[in-house]
Amino acid sequence: MAVTAPAADGRVLVLRALGLGDLLTGVPALRAVRRGMPGARITLAVPAGLGFLARATGAVDDVLPAEGLEPLPAAGPVDVAVNLHGRGPRSHRLLTALRPGRLLAFACAGAGHAGGPGWDPGEHEVARWCRLVSAYGFDADPADLDLPAPALPSPAPGAVVVHPGAAFPARRWPADRFAAVAAALRDGGERVVVTGGPAETAIARRVVELAGLDGRADLSGRTRLPELAALIAGARLVVCGDTGVAHLATAFRTPSVLLFGPTPPDRWGPPDRAEHLVLWAGRRGDPHGREPHPGLLEISAGQAVEAAGRALTRNR
Repeated sequence: MAVTAPAADGRVLVLRALGLGDLLTGVPALRAVRRGMPGARITLAVPAGLGFLARATGAVDDVLPAEGLEPLPAAGPVDVAVNLHGRGPRSHRLLTALRPGRLLAFACAGAGHAGGPGWDPGEHEVARWCRLVSAYGFDADPADLDLPAPALPSPAPGAVVVHPGAAFPARRWPADRFAAVAAALRDGGERVVVTGGPAETAIARRVVELAGLDGRADLSGRTRLPELAALIAGARLVVCGDTGVAHLATAFRTPSVLLFGPTPPDRWGPPDRAEHLVLWAGRRGDPHGREPHPGLLEISAGQAVEAAGRALTRNR
């Protein structure tokens, strides 16, 4: 049963000190709080590098740099604290340490918080946070995921972006398969670029080499988040695994082919839109594993090439 929403003004601190995909899946809930508290000053506790996108949501007045469950910097008086970070108890305690006038969070006996809705481990990440804020009287729309395209020019406008990295090996499709997709798309007349963060330059370089791409196609380690966002917003197609870049493609409605495993797409996948094609073998497992998940390995390069061709034709 929904309860009365907080007053429309005051100081609000929202905790979502996680990664890129986490921020983007929390956008609908964050915007619901903004609409429900139009006169409030809303601060989002999020990693400093994500501040650019946090402000692009239009729901945030300030960014408080924060990492995971580390103690929060002094934030001044807080009228309402919103936990979009987790189920507690540690994330709840980080916020209650600020002595907010009110905590909006999932029920957690370990943190002494009984007022919120119960946690559902099988829920889609977007729906989960929308349900939380809806329980406190905010009108949340799970489809409210779009972001405006960055004002920055794309480093490779109109390119197909291949992103082989992922946070954990269990979610990393093999480099030779990404390379086969990149080569097929290049042979089909597409400009192909390969991206990756500073820790992913080795796998990106291997994809470029195996695909026989020009060395200039390797953009790994050379694009900060604003440039990466501009690249994805201006791309013809994105091919990647279950990672933050997939959520950027959703945010900008860029056509994508997404390789899922071991986490099912009904937990972290894109909305049901024509521009996003998901490949998943139907096998669940540990998303933090140290080897590529067997279900992910069941997806062949040929399947991904075929899906990429359909996506390009459908969205030409």
